[in-house]
Amino acid sequence: MKHIRFWALLGGLVLTSQFSFGQMRGFELGGWAGASNYFGDLNTNWRVNRAHLSGGVGVRYNFNDRLAFKLGANVGQLSAYDSDSKNVYEQRRNLSFKSILIDGTGQFEFNFLPYVHGHRDYYFTPYILLGVSIFHFNPRAELDGEWYSLIKYGTEGQFRGEEYNTTQGAIAYGLGFKVDLSYRWSVNVELSGRKLFTDYLDDVSGVYADVRDIRAQRGDIGASLADRSLEPKIGEPGRQRGNGKKNDMYALLNVGVMYYFGDIRCPEFLR
Repeated sequence: MKHIRFWALLGGLVLTSQFSFGQMRGFELGGWAGASNYFGDLNTNWRVNRAHLSGGVGVRYNFNDRLAFKLGANVGQLSAYDSDSKNVYEQRRNLSFKSILIDGTGQFEFNFLPYVHGHRDYYFTPYILLGVSIFHFNPRAELDGEWYSLIKYGTEGQFRGEEYNTTQGAIAYGLGFKVDLSYRWSVNVELSGRKLFTDYLDDVSGVYADVRDIRAQRGDIGASLADRSLEPKIGEPGRQRGNGKKNDMYALLNVGVMYYFGDIRCPEFLR
């Protein structure tokens, strides 16, 4: 049902865009910079204290003054630490991660107001976006001054060859605002989120595995990374380590500049 609602909303935006003010068409090319932030099992109370710098480039095609499609690529970093939490159990759990994020997104954008580059009246608009993303991540954690790629150590008891995939898909959604600086140049401010199809962005999802099994498969380092809880240890087999019923997510806040290569065409009824 969620996927049906997604495509129904997308189809509605396309149909609504046919009742547009003008026939502005053409490409825009630009880049942006901003911040990336993670939310999930290691950040359950929506903290933003570990937001990281991010940036990207993209190309947008304007079908008319209401509907556009943008392809974008983003690079950023995500991280979280249980030590930041106010929850006593999470503090005891003492897990953490950081990861470089590479995100590729295709999104439809619907302008709430008619938007025409260089127009005296229609030079700005808020908009909403909806699309799909493919992203790559590799959660790592520090142990005794060394950084380790967590997927290699099966921290929740995964057998070799059964680890989660570090390239995954997501639904992109959000809102933005764009305003002209001139006929060719515009500024875009955009806040977007990603509804992920994985809960292992942070390497945490299910329950603690038997540390003896992890030690037998992955060695002492794997066992130490699986249960980093403070003394007395809480990592008993079967005890909750994460919430697998709710996938992780991340958000991007970007400010960018776009250059318009197209032209402005008169509406059909004026020709």
